[in-house]
Amino acid sequence: MSRQGGFTLLELVVTATVLLILASVTVPLARNGLKREKELELRRDLREMRLAIDEYKKQADGQKIKAPPAEANGYPESLEVLVEGVPAAGSLNKKVRFLRRIPVDPFTGKTDWGLRNSNDDANSSSWGGGHVYDVYSLAPGTGMNGIPYRDW
Repeated sequence: MSRQGGFTLLELVVTATVLLILASVTVPLARNGLKREKELELRRDLREMRLAIDEYKKQADGQKIKAPPAEANGYPESLEVLVEGVPAAGSLNKKVRFLRRIPVDPFTGKTDWGLRNSNDDANSSSWGGGHVYDVYSLAPGTGMNGIPYRDW
């Protein structure tokens, strides 16, 4: 009696089932990993812009850069001003830059951000114009921590 080598149908079904279970566990983990990565990038981008706004305000108050209009309360008129730079006090040739570029929102893929001035309500979704006091994401959805992205 010679026995042929190979797999039985039952062995193939069991193997396919095990692979399917492993794949169904791996896909959500990969998705969560990508979302977590984007959320970390969003936090870094928001922190970078907020630090740049704060540094602009600090230097404007310390008269180390050309003062913004009085109605701006020492804050930049736009995010573009932080990238383009402003003349240093006492020097027309030297510019002080606060950002290399406006970061791209990892969820929207755009450099568009929600802006607030110091007179806007904290929950407002419209910018009153004049100056930039704070930034927030325009991305829809909620983070893994349960907080909407626009409230970060």
